[in-house]
Amino acid sequence: MIRLKQIVGLKQLALAAAAAGWMTAAHGQELKIGLPSEPSAMDPHFHNLTPNNSLLRHIFERLVDQDETQQLKSGLAVSWRSVDERTWEFKLRSGIKFSDGSDFTANDVIYSFCRAPRVDNSPSSFAIYSRAITDMTAPDPLTLVVTTAGPYPLIPNEVSTIAILSAKANGAGAVTFDRQECKGVGTYPKTEAFNAGTATIGTGPYKLVRFTKGDRIVLERNDGYWGEKPAWQRVIFRPITSAGPRVAALLAGDVDLIENVPIQDLERIKANASYKVVQGLSARVIYLHFDYIDDAPPGVEAGGKNPFRDKRVREAISKAIDRDAIVARIMGGVAVPAGELLPPMMFGANKDMKAPKADVDGAKKLLAEAGYPNGFTLTLGTPNDRYVNDAQIAQAVAQMLTRVGLKVSVDAMTASQFFAKRTRREFGIWLAGWISDTGEMSAQIKPLAATPNKDKGWGTTNPGGYSNPQVDALLDQALGTIDDEKRAALLAQASRIAMADYGVLPLHFEMTTWAMRKELGYTPRVDQNTQAMMVTRAVTAR
Repeated sequence: MIRLKQIVGLKQLALAAAAAGWMTAAHGQELKIGLPSEPSAMDPHFHNLTPNNSLLRHIFERLVDQDETQQLKSGLAVSWRSVDERTWEFKLRSGIKFSDGSDFTANDVIYSFCRAPRVDNSPSSFAIYSRAITDMTAPDPLTLVVTTAGPYPLIPNEVSTIAILSAKANGAGAVTFDRQECKGVGTYPKTEAFNAGTATIGTGPYKLVRFTKGDRIVLERNDGYWGEKPAWQRVIFRPITSAGPRVAALLAGDVDLIENVPIQDLERIKANASYKVVQGLSARVIYLHFDYIDDAPPGVEAGGKNPFRDKRVREAISKAIDRDAIVARIMGGVAVPAGELLPPMMFGANKDMKAPKADVDGAKKLLAEAGYPNGFTLTLGTPNDRYVNDAQIAQAVAQMLTRVGLKVSVDAMTASQFFAKRTRREFGIWLAGWISDTGEMSAQIKPLAATPNKDKGWGTTNPGGYSNPQVDALLDQALGTIDDEKRAALLAQASRIAMADYGVLPLHFEMTTWAMRKELGYTPRVDQNTQAMMVTRAVTAR
């Protein structure tokens, strides 16, 4: 009997110890987050991709920050002003140090803007956000002067996208900005050095401890951080790309919070009193894009021609798609049908732009007018692990196109394979997603609907070469218009023209969902980022 009591007592002690361990983790020491997509690198300039940008904001900061609605707020710069139409002045915070103890100065900013557009093998470059800058100088260590070729009102928005590195830690001296080749930069660190942790030195609230691809990313609080100290001493990000195991990890207590809750599991988690779900509309649009090459693009059989060069074909494809049905059936209502590339409440969007309604008969008529009464054959490329239900959406689109006489197959693959193939122009038509980094319409038009132009940094995610001179002219005019109201109107007009030309076909805007233990809280962000320093916990009475 005494032996039995000892065994029971030991079990109770073990359970108490386990509970205490969880309390330590969940109440101020460690936060575990399950990610649906893994960052491709720890280099903040390597890949302009949401999983990368979201995680690396814990380590690296920007001159200007964004709140949860993508409104600008002070970051490493305490203030900024337009000195004249071509000149911006930024006043930097004093007393800030990098995680290696070195001082932050304007030289680090110049160095970072020199490196950002020059990263080897970047799948999606940040060059688009530095092209307008013709010069950067530092009159003193805490003042930065940015010069542009002409009026350019988006400088504060665009500098909010580029992470600041330590020039000293990466072997640079006094840096002189030059659009062709900056001086004094030494040898830029390779992406591999960031992955290994040797170059991952920032001013942010966390430091990188370990990046084990396919397993976990471990961050430790930066106790020398200049701003408000995060509640969590350690944050562990675990990539769990399959939806079922991600939910299972939450319910088993292996993680405390997950992104992108599978639609089929939302109600089950909401009904569980131990957990909560928060969700909000995002700025991410899911869209279809085309290759505009002269000859038939890959995967298309249409008598040797490229049918996508004909506006009637693109309009027919748009009319064939029932966006409402995709939102209701594939997305479970956790999305909003899209009529353009940015939600209507955001800067430069058309407030009255409605998503097109399905019109099967109209689509068939347009195809016949274009010379394809019997349709043609095409392959729709798509990732199967990057966006919410991406492969299922592609399958639904394929079925809808079949109803109007097109013969469609779907080529679904991992995101890494998809992005590489898209860059090599191996798709004639593809499904993908894009989110505005700056919270306004130019950040959608420039990469997706502007004519590719390396000097301007346009068309970086328009590998198919869509081009509309009217869109380009209005975009150019908008980017040189200081007045906010006039610039918004020009961007809205450019968007209307691109949409009327069916150059890019928006399908819907994602709503982002997070599920977490009931003690935790999180304010949804339109940029879909998960920021551990914004995860709160309820204080319980003792």
